[in-house]
Amino acid sequence: MYEYDWSSIPGALPILWDGMKITFAVTVAAIVVGIVWGTLLAVARLSSHGPIAWLAAGYVNLFRSVPLVMVILWFYLIVPQLLRAVFGDAIQDIRLASAVTAFCLFEAAYYSEIVRAGIQSVSRGQISAALALGFTYGQAMRLIILPQALRNMLPLLLTQAIILFQDTSLVYVIGLADFFGASYKVGDRDGRLVELLLFAGLVYFVLCFAASMLVKFLRRRVAV
Repeated sequence: MYEYDWSSIPGALPILWDGMKITFAVTVAAIVVGIVWGTLLAVARLSSHGPIAWLAAGYVNLFRSVPLVMVILWFYLIVPQLLRAVFGDAIQDIRLASAVTAFCLFEAAYYSEIVRAGIQSVSRGQISAALALGFTYGQAMRLIILPQALRNMLPLLLTQAIILFQDTSLVYVIGLADFFGASYKVGDRDGRLVELLLFAGLVYFVLCFAASMLVKFLRRRVAV
């Protein structure tokens, strides 16, 4: 019978914390850039200008049709060459830069659909009224529609952020030592892989469960 030994975990905490900082960095960057770029894509998809709407739809459909792990590998092969061509050796961690780029562009496609649904949940009469008052389409979206849509889509945005946090573990395919990757490496080094992976799973569960409770609370607030 397998005998569990948890004694290697306390000594591994500094390494695991360094990995968690990478996980948080990728997550936060992808959330911020993903929401901003996703909002622009959503507005473009709802635009009356056909070519703009088609390009935005093509972008969203492309990234939503390709596995995330494949996108990570694509950008790991492409981004380093571009970064070296532009910045030379100024970029210290190419793997982190490629992972952040992949997650930002990939998540934007999913955030775009959430934002688009939020915009469409607001009565179309409001944008018509704004246009009648002399607002441009962009001003109507920025000042009237998006603030109302944000309230409706906030729980979904946070739910997608939880999924994103979990998906960051896929960066192990390019050798980036995020929290999961650090846990695996320490466990493999110390011969305690089972214990380290169980501990990593527990940390993911606690953080994601706490975030899901926040989402549930916000859903009740929004429903009021």
